[in-house]
Amino acid sequence: MSRIAFAFRSFFSILFGGSLPEDIAREFGYTKIKPVAATPPIDLPKASDGALQILSILQRDSRLIDFLMEDVAGYSDDQIGAAVRNLHSDCRNSLTRHVTLSPVIDGVEGTYQKLDAAKAPDPNRIKLLGNVPASGKASGGTLRHRGWAVSAVTLPPVGKQDLKVIAPAEIEIE
Repeated sequence: MSRIAFAFRSFFSILFGGSLPEDIAREFGYTKIKPVAATPPIDLPKASDGALQILSILQRDSRLIDFLMEDVAGYSDDQIGAAVRNLHSDCRNSLTRHVTLSPVIDGVEGTYQKLDAAKAPDPNRIKLLGNVPASGKASGGTLRHRGWAVSAVTLPPVGKQDLKVIAPAEIEIE
């Protein structure tokens, strides 16, 4: 068959059928590509996954959720203070193991902190308190809290666990 006939057949087959005729494809050394099986969608982590994972770690290492959900009204201040001392230490160790924190302003609390008076500070980083001008611009004030910013998070990989379960129920078999 002539090349002109192949060209016309190919043109009309592609125009109306969407594909090249198999005999023409074979003649010129082309083969049909088999469709690739659809891959299952990958579940991307959500922002809540990290929050739930941190809660799980704090519960596992220090029983923070148990403490917060406990009604402490019936306990003495001494009993609560003793519980909080261990809880504080365990939570701090867990937090510093997985989250790197740094102060927003590296200054001494209670001292004067100078600000750029030409523009209002970023409200995500600095919260102005007290007699704040309507413009939101101030030259400085007393540093009441340095603030915290996260510079790194190193959470362990999540397996097949259900992140909504912060701590599994525990049943002791006797």
